Amino acid sequence: MNENVLCVKGIQKSFGGVHALKGVDLTIKKGEIHCLAGENGCGKSTIIKVISGFYQPDGGSIEIDGKEYTNLNTADAIAAGIQVIYQDFSIFPNLTVMENLAFNQVLAEKKKFVNKKEYRKIAEEAVKKINFDVDLDARVESLPVADKQLIAISRALLHNAKLIIMDEPTTALTSKEVTRLFAIISELKQEGITILFVSHKLDEVFEISDRITVLRSGENVHSCPIQEMNEEKFTYYMTGRNFDAIPEKEIQGFEDKDCLLKVSHLSAAGFEDISFELRAGEILGIVGQLGSGRTELSLALYGMLRPFSGSISVEGEEVHLDSAADAQKCGIALVPEDRLTEGLFLPQPIYKNIAVTCLDDLAESAGVLKEENEKALSQSWVDEIGVATKDHTLPVSTLSGGNQQKVVLARCLATKPKVLILNGPTVGVDIGAKYDIHKLLRELAKTGMAILVVSDDVAEVSALCDRAIVMKAGHFSGELTGQELNNENLYGVTA
Repeated sequence: MNENVLCVKGIQKSFGGVHALKGVDLTIKKGEIHCLAGENGCGKSTIIKVISGFYQPDGGSIEIDGKEYTNLNTADAIAAGIQVIYQDFSIFPNLTVMENLAFNQVLAEKKKFVNKKEYRKIAEEAVKKINFDVDLDARVESLPVADKQLIAISRALLHNAKLIIMDEPTTALTSKEVTRLFAIISELKQEGITILFVSHKLDEVFEISDRITVLRSGENVHSCPIQEMNEEKFTYYMTGRNFDAIPEKEIQGFEDKDCLLKVSHLSAAGFEDISFELRAGEILGIVGQLGSGRTELSLALYGMLRPFSGSISVEGEEVHLDSAADAQKCGIALVPEDRLTEGLFLPQPIYKNIAVTCLDDLAESAGVLKEENEKALSQSWVDEIGVATKDHTLPVSTLSGGNQQKVVLARCLATKPKVLILNGPTVGVDIGAKYDIHKLLRELAKTGMAILVVSDDVAEVSALCDRAIVMKAGHFSGELTGQELNNENLYGVTA
């Protein structure tokens, strides 16, 4: 009996002369949770699409459950028991839960008429497999991200899945939702279903995986049981770099430092009666789960959400922020939550994305803006914070997620802010970029900049921040500082 559910050897795939996969091997044993890791652009998504039959490889072999496939297509892959849950879940937001769950099966059977009773029976069978309690008549667009993911998992199980591939399944989940997902993955393993878990998050990889394969630049780097991997090896295999340790936080008070930002009894849509002070050189965390009001608070502090009451002061002077331009003039900068929709002009060159907030300063007499001034500013920041690009005249869409985040950060820093607000500073970035961003924030704090990190990433807040305020249901519910600011305590107060 074949012990492998999947065995691919020497897979090659090129796009327009660019080699995305250069002879990749991947063997997954039945009933294991196998992690496929690698930085953005390493080939993870491409190998997934080859395994699922979406791409035809240029070379190599594919064997599923002992059977070799020469021209694997998506129908063959599904019939062989392979299901892929992509980051967007591939569900229909305008349809109900029931319709989403039953649609594929009814379509496969080529039925021409809708039978609601049959739809409901299929849907009930699907959610029962993972004890998923959900309103089958609810529109999917009204549900939280975690429930959308469970719908995708339930639908995959309807097709007698042997191997479920989860592509970055925790990107948009809170820590509580990740715990719930991992429990379901463990249950699926107990039922004999194999999971290929695609991620670059170190803590998740060590928690859930039995075995790990690391890719870099379209090639295999290392594969081993998770017990043979440690944090140092993982980081090196992922990036090809040996990182110097980021200096430990100095446990210190900031009472004698200048107060750069003071918020007094601030209320707006999403939060109420918020007060705190942020001092020069301090990194303050606002930590809370989705819906806690943390994002709304960051928007209000940047003039993008008008408060009902309360006040904001910068360097002791009360300010009225009616727009992002007002905030910028007062010395406040914001790295937004979603860089793709809120932070970048994707078709535009990198240098224009960096220079856009400084056009008035770059303009010469009579308001004439010269392109060389934009490029000079951009190049200085590309060099300063290490944006990995061969040419900053390329569209910013050509960069990896981590380098796109660095571009957003460069644009903020180009305004020379006194207060820097970051909402989810390392969401969707790989381990190398996360290290670079954390190191940069520590260096900025040492120059006297006041930094506010708004996040639901408990590990990030405890590692990076000098002090953390916990936010729940639109209110501050607690504060941690010094030795008490650690992962265990933060998990306890944010759950």
